[in-house]
Amino acid sequence: MPQHVPSTPPLSASLERGDPHHAASSRAPQHPQAHPPQPRRIVFLAHRDLGNQAAGGSELLVDRLADGLTRLGHQVTLLCGGPASPTLGSARAGGAPIRDYRVVSAGGSYGHYLRARSAFARQVGDCDLLVEVCNGMPYFAPVWHRGPTMCLVNHVHTDLWKMRFGGPLAPAARLGRRLEHWALTGAQHRSLLVAVSPSTAHALRAIGVERDRIRVVHNGVEEPGPRADRSPEPLFVAVGRLVEYKRIDLLLRLWERVRPVTGGRLVIVGDGPERERLTAMAGPGVEFTGHVSEAEKHRLLCAAWLLLHPSAVEGWGLVVTEAAARETPTVAFDVPGLRDSVVDGETGVLAHGESSFAAAWCTLALSGHRRELMGKVARDRAGRYRWDRAVRQFRAVASEAVRDWAP
Repeated sequence: MPQHVPSTPPLSASLERGDPHHAASSRAPQHPQAHPPQPRRIVFLAHRDLGNQAAGGSELLVDRLADGLTRLGHQVTLLCGGPASPTLGSARAGGAPIRDYRVVSAGGSYGHYLRARSAFARQVGDCDLLVEVCNGMPYFAPVWHRGPTMCLVNHVHTDLWKMRFGGPLAPAARLGRRLEHWALTGAQHRSLLVAVSPSTAHALRAIGVERDRIRVVHNGVEEPGPRADRSPEPLFVAVGRLVEYKRIDLLLRLWERVRPVTGGRLVIVGDGPERERLTAMAGPGVEFTGHVSEAEKHRLLCAAWLLLHPSAVEGWGLVVTEAAARETPTVAFDVPGLRDSVVDGETGVLAHGESSFAAAWCTLALSGHRRELMGKVARDRAGRYRWDRAVRQFRAVASEAVRDWAP
């Protein structure tokens, strides 16, 4: 176990606080400099672009980091799989799409994992720092890139491989899990890893990543602007990509227990491969919206009585903070990521099982005063998480990665 350097906050303390003012680090710089080197040319290597129809929280995080770094004077490129939308950009609240950084495609949605190296050489050429966004299947960038690398980790997929590839595909799940773990502990053994939450940092430690290579940089949230009206009738909202681990099927089953008590509507925002199956099992009072605009998402999160988040695991749960900024508390399960973004009993409720989830859902639905108090605490906490702070923290880690790199 590395020795703790007193001048730097311990990783465990920073994780327990979940404090956005403290990017977790467990070592002091070996060569302190008044003006640490800043990588001018930064490349993100990621699975998708934000313009991809399957984009989610990870893509939004990369977009906000890339956009923020560009505004600070860095030359940023996103090398991704699938279609790239260099002119689409990310829809900013109240304005036209903006994309000031370069986006290039490395190939198909899955083939780009094999072509990443050649695409980098052909379409990018060189950079001062390559940031590999690790979301399950790795690129093994440190193996082939002759320069500083860094790894951005939303969450470790350990148990999600079995959920995604079950039955006859179980061998694929085992292979994926081994590749991911080896990439994070072996291929990245000389790189810094940026975790988006204390839970992700602990998951990295659990698979063998050294404590002194992990830094925590929390997600931010946009200032939402004027609030829209709260729904006068019970309205419950879930937001996310419709995939297995989000467990919307579980939410639909619980709705059948909750609806006779609360009444109202359950609105599911998002799309994905599970939509047809979920739509078929949905009972009365359930609405699937598919993808919605930022303006419509804002309206729904303002109108909602509660945000419901039944996911099995998250890196952070960005939509929790987005809802909190609109004074909407969350009911979620006590799982990695969500136990960081939801403060149990203060900004929402963390359930330990299906029955306690349904009970918390009903209790808060029937107590307007408690929901209002939780919403105000949630809003105040969300105010501590802003994208400009996340960008500054990420930039500091990028500087450290370049400074400490040795061929």
